[in-house]
Amino acid sequence: MTEELPQAPPNVDIPDDLPLIPVRDIVVFPYMVLPLFVGREMSIKAIETALAGNRMVLLATQKAHDTETPAPTDIFETGTVGMIMRMLKLPDERIKILVQGLTKAKIIHYLQSEPFYSVRIQPFPASREPAASLETEAVIRTAKEGVDRIASLGKVLMPDVMMVIENMDEPGRLADLIVSNLGLKVEVTQKILETDDPVTRLKRVTEILSKEIDVLSMQQKIQADAKGEIDKTQREYFLREQLKAIQKELGELDDRAEEVAEFRKRIEECRMPDKVLKEAEKQLKRLEKMHPDTAEAATVRTYMEWMVEIPWSHASTDNLEIDAAKKVLNEDHYDLEKVKERILEYLAVRKLKEKLKGPILCFVGPPGVGKTSLGKSIARALGREFVRMSLGGVRDEAEIRGHRRTYVGSLPGRIMQGIKQAGTNNPVFMLDEIDKVGMDFRGDPSAALLEVLDPEQNHAFADHYLGVPFDLSNVMFITTANLIDPILSALRDRMEIIEIPGYTEEEKLGIARRYLIPRQLEKHGISEKHFRVTDLAVQRIVTHYTREAGVRNLERELANAMRKVARRVAEGKPKLHSITPRSLRNYIGIPKYLPETEKEKDQVGLAIGLAWTETGGETLHIEATGMQGKGNLTLTGHLGDVMKESAQAALSFVRAQAGTLGIKEETFSTTDIHIHVPAGAIPKDGPSAGITMATALASNLANIPVRHDVAMTGEITLRGRILPIGGLKEKILAAKRVSIPRIILPKRNEKDLEELPKHLLKGLKIIFAERVDQVFAAALLRPVRRKPKPSARAKTAASSRKQRVAALPAKKARR
Repeated sequence: MTEELPQAPPNVDIPDDLPLIPVRDIVVFPYMVLPLFVGREMSIKAIETALAGNRMVLLATQKAHDTETPAPTDIFETGTVGMIMRMLKLPDERIKILVQGLTKAKIIHYLQSEPFYSVRIQPFPASREPAASLETEAVIRTAKEGVDRIASLGKVLMPDVMMVIENMDEPGRLADLIVSNLGLKVEVTQKILETDDPVTRLKRVTEILSKEIDVLSMQQKIQADAKGEIDKTQREYFLREQLKAIQKELGELDDRAEEVAEFRKRIEECRMPDKVLKEAEKQLKRLEKMHPDTAEAATVRTYMEWMVEIPWSHASTDNLEIDAAKKVLNEDHYDLEKVKERILEYLAVRKLKEKLKGPILCFVGPPGVGKTSLGKSIARALGREFVRMSLGGVRDEAEIRGHRRTYVGSLPGRIMQGIKQAGTNNPVFMLDEIDKVGMDFRGDPSAALLEVLDPEQNHAFADHYLGVPFDLSNVMFITTANLIDPILSALRDRMEIIEIPGYTEEEKLGIARRYLIPRQLEKHGISEKHFRVTDLAVQRIVTHYTREAGVRNLERELANAMRKVARRVAEGKPKLHSITPRSLRNYIGIPKYLPETEKEKDQVGLAIGLAWTETGGETLHIEATGMQGKGNLTLTGHLGDVMKESAQAALSFVRAQAGTLGIKEETFSTTDIHIHVPAGAIPKDGPSAGITMATALASNLANIPVRHDVAMTGEITLRGRILPIGGLKEKILAAKRVSIPRIILPKRNEKDLEELPKHLLKGLKIIFAERVDQVFAAALLRPVRRKPKPSARAKTAASSRKQRVAALPAKKARR
């Protein structure tokens, strides 16, 4: 595009005022002839004005390439006066001109800005070439050798230019000629133009040539290292390495270097422990050396993102105000005093001792009693983040400890994912449904939880993906379960079990008033102006429409009633709908559970037992009947092995006490006995129905009615002792639910009543029994005789014994 003329430009007078043409991406030097394409309106008018006069313009370079209309401050002050030698109009309305640089000039000030720039200039004095000296000769030779060197390293220079450079001995013109053909940045080239002294100018050019030689040498080194068979991937790598080397020499960072710098900055901000920091720096160095498009680089990049996003040292500040925490707990949950007391104790100790390991609690109770929502309430009371992880159905050990990084798509376990999600290293972490964890060929998640939930080990929990220890001792773990038995014994030993029993009718009424009804009113878009329910109606829903330990079904039935009211309000009937026990059927249908008719009268062979299920307490109406047979025992009602064995033990005890109960001996050999537990589709098991089955058997065989207002529970032994049972509160609740006022419990369970709320025992008569005869005395209508009736054979034997005794003195006398 340019042609250098060794001849001097014609001697012409340079006027003081000239039109200005801002040029982009190029710096014009004197003695240079080059074509320019002009498209801007202001530049076209400047050319037209110059052609109408002396054909001279000032060519000054603009500082920014993308500035469409440069202001005076956007244009360098030093430029070159050029003479327009030819002009050609192009079809696209642009103009092509051929200009020749005459001399350098400096802009003094701008005379006009519309319709084009006109400036007053001061030409540089004609530079005299310095006298020959050793320094000048050395600089000229160095510059020519530099040009030869870059040409040998692959820099493309036209042969004509090389010939002109070889034959030129003027340092100023030599400097201009070299720098105008190197393709340097505008800022660098402009500094050369502004330098007036020829030798100084050529020295700067030699410095530029030296740097260019270093860059080209590095490029050749990269090319030598990248030799060989190059496929597409290798070719991309080669080009990127070239770019990296060039940018490194120019002081510029590529995208990968920026990414590495960003990772390094975030590592510093994370304040990682020493072991973690060492591993992070090691992986970062690996990433820095890898090609960014390889699969391994993507794996390391993902690993580094996890490392810098985990809160290694960031912890939230605990709210240690005990009164405020107590207020939050009371606002969110009704009753549950034992749990609230445990949380407040933890806060008190935490307030006195700063470094305290987080407790590991296990809430055990039936569904719907508020175990999961209690975790959220605890997090709010402590001022911590809340993370919930459901363990129901989890069968893969890697869900807890993560996958190895060697697997495609591997990730950390859900414990570390939850920590990352919380953004702090001390959240409240809820492991829901821990009793529903399974196991298969992929491992046992319960065993993987042993390290997580062990305060002596979890300070150095190592996730398989991260491969570095993380301190979980600050995390407050809360687990929930419906049953304790399925939990691995070693895991159960690591947790503090807190049992959350079901609610009484009074508690359900309080929960409905304080939480359920306001929440459902808001969800259904109605208010107390439209919906009102009496306490008696709520109690009727509890007793006749739901049978549960929690309050989920109670909330569903209330929502069912509110939907009816919401529909009527939407239809334009915004009156108050008051729900009473009498009108309840119109809103939620007929009752689902009716009182047992059997408990209304005393019956022979029917005893009421108390059972515990994972959904709360239940009553069992155990029936026993006898029929002519051979003394066989039949058990029905989907009973488990333990319950069948209890029935056998009960029968053996009753048979051993037949004389006391007034049962004839031949009854057991001529009568088949059938014990049935209704709701036969529901599996039942456990030893606590032992005294109930014994009572039903004794009642049937002795033909003595059982009191209909007595319920009982307890395990029986062959010697008639009664052993303690579990699930005491649930069983008492079950009796209260069906309005049974008298309950027979094992004597050894008397101590457990101290932990129950006093209002729960209101209206109940608790009878404690150590032996089965005490149960019979309390449950059977007629008192059992302590001494058995002598049979006919026994009477004959006794009479003969008396006669023999009476005859003894006479025999002695005869002797």
